[in-house]
Amino acid sequence: MTSLSLDSDLWCRRFHPSPTATRRLVCFPHAGGSASFYFPVSVELRDTVDLLAVQYPGRQDRRGERAAEDLHLMADEVARALARWDDLPLTLFGHSMGALVAFEVARRIERAGGRVDHLFVSGRPGPAADGPESRPLDDDGIIAEVRAMSGTDARLLEDEELLGMVLPALRGDYRALQAYRADHGSAVTCPVTALTGDQDPWTPLPEAAAWRARTTAAFDLKVFPGGHFYLSSRPDDVIGTLREHFAATLRA
Repeated sequence: MTSLSLDSDLWCRRFHPSPTATRRLVCFPHAGGSASFYFPVSVELRDTVDLLAVQYPGRQDRRGERAAEDLHLMADEVARALARWDDLPLTLFGHSMGALVAFEVARRIERAGGRVDHLFVSGRPGPAADGPESRPLDDDGIIAEVRAMSGTDARLLEDEELLGMVLPALRGDYRALQAYRADHGSAVTCPVTALTGDQDPWTPLPEAAAWRARTTAAFDLKVFPGGHFYLSSRPDDVIGTLREHFAATLRA
């Protein structure tokens, strides 16, 4: 049985509870990623922002569970879990696959009458309604793509025992991406900021800009030096962007 602290639940990890926080940031990991990816962000923002990192099934303390293979069902679950965290204004941030999950969660929160202050979508093209988000890959293809993205320690990919631990989650995430379709014309009513690396082959600038069609509010596109995991190589820039956002909301 999974053991969780009083400041966490099945879907959310709260690394640094902050009694002085005035805003809440919910972070969604990439395919194969886990909540701990956002621990450094929580450290940097903990004085003013209460950060929740989403933990997908099939990894870390949820490794005993089967990985989710349907992004819509996963978004249903996360949206329900966030209902208990509505005491502070919500901002959502998702990277890669997490951008799609965050978008779908934002839609569900708004549809239920809740409010999302802002949605940050990172390293992911704007979703298309008429085609798969990714091509089907076998294990070798998944490993090759993850290695090319530079998002996972290469030593882990070379260790058969460790690889066997992470592959089930990766398989499930890639199947979920392959099956995902955005509803035609679906959009959020909150402002959206798309972020990408200028050398990310998986998110060319025109495709990152396609998120503009997925909001009825303001849209912004920010480009950083780097590849698909620019946010790992440029953490200060990304955290600075989030600081500016929260400072602006406080001034407003």
